[in-house]
Amino acid sequence: MTKAPFSGKGERASDLLGLIHSDACGPMNTQARGGFQYFITFTDDFSRYGYIYLMRHKSEALERFKEFKNEVQNQHGKSIKALRSDRGGEYLSQDFDELLKECGIVSQLTPPGTPQWNGVSERRNRTLLDMVRSMMSHTDLPTSFWGYALETAAFTLNRVPSKSVQKTPHEMWTGRHPNMSFMKIWGCKAYVKHQMSTKLEPKSEKCTFVGYPKETKGYYFYNENKVFVARTGVFLEKEFLTNSGKGRNIELEEVQQQQVIEPEVEGISQAVEENPTDLETQPLRRSTRERHEPERYGFLVTTHGDVILVDQDEPKTYQEAVASPDSEKWLEAVWTLVEPPERIKPIGCKWVFKKKTDMDGNVQTYKGRLVAKGFRQIHGVDYDETFSPVAMFKSIRILLAVAAFHDYEIWQMDVKTAFLNGKLEEDVYMTQPEGFVTLENARKVCKLQRSIYGLKQASRSWNLRFNEAIQEFGFIRMKMNLVYTRSLVGALFHS
Repeated sequence: MTKAPFSGKGERASDLLGLIHSDACGPMNTQARGGFQYFITFTDDFSRYGYIYLMRHKSEALERFKEFKNEVQNQHGKSIKALRSDRGGEYLSQDFDELLKECGIVSQLTPPGTPQWNGVSERRNRTLLDMVRSMMSHTDLPTSFWGYALETAAFTLNRVPSKSVQKTPHEMWTGRHPNMSFMKIWGCKAYVKHQMSTKLEPKSEKCTFVGYPKETKGYYFYNENKVFVARTGVFLEKEFLTNSGKGRNIELEEVQQQQVIEPEVEGISQAVEENPTDLETQPLRRSTRERHEPERYGFLVTTHGDVILVDQDEPKTYQEAVASPDSEKWLEAVWTLVEPPERIKPIGCKWVFKKKTDMDGNVQTYKGRLVAKGFRQIHGVDYDETFSPVAMFKSIRILLAVAAFHDYEIWQMDVKTAFLNGKLEEDVYMTQPEGFVTLENARKVCKLQRSIYGLKQASRSWNLRFNEAIQEFGFIRMKMNLVYTRSLVGALFHS
């Protein structure tokens, strides 16, 4: 079969918010300042006025759509009628689907392999990235400033003529002619006056213009590894145009996931025995391993385009866990509140907070973890054994050698918050965490049902729990000594 030709264009919307085109782009090969790797666009079909939002994760698409919907519907007094997007996992989530149904918004999903049906968004993203590369090629700013350049490009597109509409998108969206007098050349140098300075200090500093803030009237300037807002400045646009030169090459691309093609090992081995010269002519097969989008979107999308609904009845916050019908089970999964036993001094706990920053020093995430004060545990009372076996690097190398010899596949796994899966054999009592103490239970203490970070036996409890779980799948722990294992590997490679 041949691919059917694409026929025609869809009908245009007859009013503002009649149809919104949307598309998410990313991850980009360079992280923007603030930890952003993705961006999502929303373009009105009638006016072609566009909004753009930077995102750290693709799963933020739902929150950005809520932000967009609330703003435009409040400003125009109208409701969004339809949303057109591709079949990306961020648009197929259960939460996204429920929001559209609740608001009466018709979801228009493009068929697989037909980006033409969402051509407005596809072309908008391409135009924006082309503008960003052009803007940045004439500056000496790091590539991580592509986020500011992208927002400026979208700001500019809304105020210039478009072939798709008779007026500028800004005029059709707001009903007013756009004011272009305040716009400056992105990336040019500018002198910005100090708010406070002494008589002997310079009254201004030389900065770089990097954008227009949405929430205030002014400009974004960059200087000495910081971005700040100022009302105005003296822009050196003529010097910038004179000294811009030919420009530099900007490597800013969307990272595309490549499909892995694996050879048919058994077929090739058999062919080599029959005719060694035909090795290069053997057909290749695609991997049979099923690839799908992360489950956090609420749907699993298989390689064949099938969509499978995933049960997401798991609470995401402490408040959701307490309010759910299974609140008692969720609370018992970590601890139970009991009266403090006599002659038992509970161990303390504390919240550990940490800021995760990116390469530019900007805060990316705020992380909090409850940790027990294990140094106050008493041997024989709060814990007994603490030894936990670990794998030797020599054993791992041997495993890799055996796998390479027999052409095995090696799978690596990671368990999030692994220690919380361990079961405690001892009775460990802990004071209630700060912020979770209620007036009626203020005198009670937490009897831990599972190990938490900070306990002396946490590592051992997790190892025992993992060993128990892995043996249920039929695996057997190897207990060979190193000398025997070395001789076994030597025999394999000499056979």
